[in-house]
Order: sequence, then C-alpha cells, then structure tokens
Amino acid sequence: MVPRRIGLLMYADMQALDLVGPMDAFAAAQLTRAGRSVTKCYEVVTIGLDSRAVRAESGLVLKPQYTVKSAPHCDTLIIPGGRAMREAKTSERVAAWLIRQDRDTRRIAAVCTGVFGLAASGLADGRRVTTHWQYAQELVARFPKLKVDASALFLRDGRIYTSAGITAGIDLTLALIEEDHGPSIALSVARELVVYLRREGGQSQFSEPLRFQSKNVDRIADVAGWIGTNLQQDLSVQALAERARLCPRQFTRRFKQITGSTPAEFVEKTRLDEARRRLTAHQAPLGQVALSVGYRSDDVFSKAFERRFGVAPGAFKRRFKMTARFDQQ
Repeated sequence: MVPRRIGLLMYADMQALDLVGPMDAFAAAQLTRAGRSVTKCYEVVTIGLDSRAVRAESGLVLKPQYTVKSAPHCDTLIIPGGRAMREAKTSERVAAWLIRQDRDTRRIAAVCTGVFGLAASGLADGRRVTTHWQYAQELVARFPKLKVDASALFLRDGRIYTSAGITAGIDLTLALIEEDHGPSIALSVARELVVYLRREGGQSQFSEPLRFQSKNVDRIADVAGWIGTNLQQDLSVQALAERARLCPRQFTRRFKQITGSTPAEFVEKTRLDEARRRLTAHQAPLGQVALSVGYRSDDVFSKAFERRFGVAPGAFKRRFKMTARFDQQ
C-alpha cells in the first residue's frame, strides 16, 4: 500500500495544536500484521507560505519542509486555524494557493479558523461548514454564501471538511482516518492518543454540563457538572438539592431559571446523550449501557431513548455501528 500524502499548511500566528494534533494522529495510523507495524498509512508533510520558520500563537517555532511553490502533490490538505487566518493578508494568500491546488486534491480540510482561508477561496460556497463557536458570527458576516453550523464538532460537505476549535482537529482527523482505512485503525489511533473515537453527542461542540458551566459559576453549576460524571448515582431532586445545599423547591426553581429545564429533564438528557455515545463507541450489550448511565430497567431506558432520539437503542446501535462519522445533507 502506498501511503496517502497529507499536506499541513504552516503560517505565522497559527494555532500550533491545529497543526501538530492532526499531524500526530495521521502519523500514528499504521497497518499491522501479527501485532507488528507493516506500513504507515500516511506520509505527512508541512507546507509554508515561504521557506522561513514561523512562530505560532503560543511562541512555538516551526520550520516547514516545503513551500506552497515546492510542495509535492497531496491527497489531502489541512488548513490549521490561528488569528492570522482571520486577516485578509494571510487568508487571501492561502485562498490563492487552494484554488491552484483544487483540481488535483482529493479533499481539503480546515481546522477552527482555518475555514476563513478556505472561505476566501470560494471553494466552500454553498456548503455546510463549522468553526470555533467564538468566530461563527464573524464567519457568517464575512462570507454569507457559507452555510455555517456553529454547534457542530466537525462536518463534511462533499470534499470539503471543517471542524471546530483546537482539539476538534483531532476528532476530524480520526474521521478522515476511519473514512480511508476503517474503524479499527481509527480506534487504534484514538487509543494511542488516549482520546475518544467519538465524543459525547457525536457532533456537538458542547456537552450539556459544559454549556451550563460556561454560564453559571455557582452551586447549581457544580451540581450540573457533577451529574455528568456520576450518572449511576441517585440523581433525584432531593439528592441534588442536598448537594446544592438548597431545599428541593428552591433548587428546582433556580435550576429551571438558569437552564430552562427541570432537574429531571436535565438528568435524562445527560444520561441519554452519554448512552448514545457509548452505544456508538463500544460493543457492550444494551443492558450494560443502560445500567452504566443509571437506568435500572432496560424497558425504561429503551422507551426514554426512543422518545428522545426517535429510534430504539438496539436499532440505533445496528444502524450506526462504527461507520457514520459525518453529518451530510
């Protein structure tokens, strides 16, 4: 097997992890036989706008192997994000290069604000894209022809791939590896990097506890965060109210004011979202998954799951298995 060549762009004031995260993930993908590495799945190269070393936002200095003028043909191009990419001086240079590469490149991916360079090229016009939630409105304002989904972790629309910020670049890379070589190799890379093959919720930039904690730094927020990591515990209103040191009526009122949902609704959503993640990432029996997220009855779990997602957990597991990586319309 000839390794696919992956080209990662480098430029001054980029986000270093947007580059080295995907780079390490691609480098870890390899075919094995009898437990031994046979060949690497990818050849990873770095490409600079010129030959000079660049300083990332963090201060890390990196030197590209090639320039946009000397780079070899690449199967896939990855555009990392960074503050400079939101400036026309950089994004327009990147856009011009992407336009020249478009015909001979199988797919183009942008991590975080790397999508600004992609958007400037016009290659993503009319396509669904995502970026870090913090810059989604700016992206919409500057490039109205894009269909921006500010909540997605990563998206594919045709041969254009985009992801949310920083670590989401690794999620996207695992998706690309699975697309090329199947779930077993992608899973082996995820294990080596000690990350989820799929994060909770499948595509969302935010888990519900994280969304909540970002708005509320108080006792209610502490309880919400605790729920997400203690799904097998007693999560009744009485127990949660005691944890927040409030009476049940006051706790329920404050919780609903802040979150827009009752404690029971919040608990059920959190449990079911985690159950969905576990169904897609593990081969455990349904009963074991139900028990692991706090359901003592398989029947109650199945009815709640179907009510929330419109499909029985068994059918969801069979349909999803280890293949459906991307949102497509």
